[in-house]
Amino acid sequence: MKCPKCNATQSRVVDSRHADEMNAIRRRRECETCGTRFTTFEHIEVSPLIVVKKDGTREQFNRDKILNGLVRSCEKRPVQFQKLEEITNKVEWQLREDGHSEISSREIGEYVMDLLMHVDQVSYVRFASVYREFKDVDQLLQSMQGILKDNKRSE
Repeated sequence: MKCPKCNATQSRVVDSRHADEMNAIRRRRECETCGTRFTTFEHIEVSPLIVVKKDGTREQFNRDKILNGLVRSCEKRPVQFQKLEEITNKVEWQLREDGHSEISSREIGEYVMDLLMHVDQVSYVRFASVYREFKDVDQLLQSMQGILKDNKRSE
């Protein structure tokens, strides 16, 4: 591992811990040349997952797009960033667990909305309104009625 300060290649591991729900290892390192401490992560190498977008184009799966969408939908809401990362991790691992090499952006959005609904319903409506491209208030109200029905069932 190269030191970020002096570019030396000799470092020693000071501490190792599991990260990302046991899917990665976080290592705290110290450069043997300059003494700088830095952190590295060791992740499982996974095969690429291709997303088929609404217009038919294909691109490589990018978990940051999900996380950014969640952050925007949860602005000014009492949802911790850690919870958004958990949702992103669950979506990514579910997609990989299903064994698809290609998946539609629609299916990804459905996974995200299903998890977000149980975290914060206002954020869910925000996310759904962008994802489902509500054309008018009637479509928004239909979505809200679905939430109300689910709430009554769980009571």
